[in-house]
Amino acid sequence: MVKRKALPTLSEVARQAGVGTTTVSRVINGGERVSPKTLARVRRVIEALGYMPNQAARVLKGDRTKTIGLIIPSIADPFFSACAEAAQAVARANDSLLIVTATQNDPHNELENLNVFISHRVDGLIIAPANSRSPALSDLINRLSVPVVSIDRPINNATVSSVLTENFKGAKMATQHLIEHGCKHIACLTGESTLFTIQERIRGYRAAVNSAGLTYTLDTSIKDYKSAEYAIESLMSGPNRPDALFTLKNSTTIYAFEALQKLNISVPKSVALLGFDDFELAATLRPTISVVQQPIEEIGRVAAEILFEQLLGRNDSASSARSTRVRRVTLETRLIRRNSCGCNSTPA
Repeated sequence: MVKRKALPTLSEVARQAGVGTTTVSRVINGGERVSPKTLARVRRVIEALGYMPNQAARVLKGDRTKTIGLIIPSIADPFFSACAEAAQAVARANDSLLIVTATQNDPHNELENLNVFISHRVDGLIIAPANSRSPALSDLINRLSVPVVSIDRPINNATVSSVLTENFKGAKMATQHLIEHGCKHIACLTGESTLFTIQERIRGYRAAVNSAGLTYTLDTSIKDYKSAEYAIESLMSGPNRPDALFTLKNSTTIYAFEALQKLNISVPKSVALLGFDDFELAATLRPTISVVQQPIEEIGRVAAEILFEQLLGRNDSASSARSTRVRRVTLETRLIRRNSCGCNSTPA
């Protein structure tokens, strides 16, 4: 068996650079109070030896771990994977590693993931809560000493910053758009009706329908293609056949579109279709799918920027009060008019 070569130590770097270990430590931590000439020499030695600082030892001394935890419902969901990409870019710019875990919207998994991150002493957390109203979650979050930012959904009774979008306003705008097309019976399809985002979208849909003096039809049973097909088939063969479908999640929109195709129901001629959340193929399907678009990358970017403002502000006494202030950011949504709602053009 080939014996592995021992990793270079901080003392070896100091000896070869002709400086003390304190100077090497200062170079590793940014080079403060080290002359440019010495800084360059020590960095050359570090590179030549392939020296890597012992992160575990630094953590034991109370230094930052340079890791950020991100807890999302699903890595496979394009919405949250795009958020993660944007947050990761900000983390990398701040010399930190983003670690992602998924909960499948299970509060038990969420608490387990949180405890793992806490035990690994991450510097901060970004979380899309499985249950915004969970007392166990808010209690744990309020006891943490690291900054936390929630995305997509707030954490009730927790003093943390949040980055959300206009779910109510976007859903109301979408429903009003269908009404402007002359739709009189708009059925709303969704699943996961306990989620904050879905509840806000349902509220927006109902507000628009009620304002127009129409009746609403809500089906919250959609969890996969089969349930979507059954719901649509039942609606279209019932006495109050809808002339429009408003779907509250990108996966629900895809299931609904596939079901309508299988059932040979023409879109938008027989029934209009409008979904909440854009998705990759929405602009290439036939017909193209009209959607309420959220600024997904901006959600992840803004959340990460707020987190690092709060994290770095703790080391700056002059700005700590400003940086740790709880912030509530609500981003605007856009109605993307394509063909499935009855529009003939596709403006940007």
